[in-house]
Amino acid sequence: MGYYVLMDLIDTRTTVSAAGSCSRPRPWSTQRILFLLAGSFTLTGTALAAGVNRWFALIPAVVGANQLFMVAVGWCPMSKLLGRLLPTPMS
Repeated sequence: MGYYVLMDLIDTRTTVSAAGSCSRPRPWSTQRILFLLAGSFTLTGTALAAGVNRWFALIPAVVGANQLFMVAVGWCPMSKLLGRLLPTPMS
């Protein structure tokens, strides 16, 4: 279900020109989706760790480790997964 909600967010975004007319929906970049997912997981994990169980603090720790992995190696597993899941933009 989360995948379809994310796809709806991506597909319904429209651009507005200076004249005020709307153009075709512009898909989000993979980097923007990665930031959305990282922020969502970090906030959710932190809230769950504060309110439910401290073991949920592992979620933001894994997100941070994934970001450090991205800096060190140049790619992250989530970007590879998104590359397979998301449709390629049509020219």
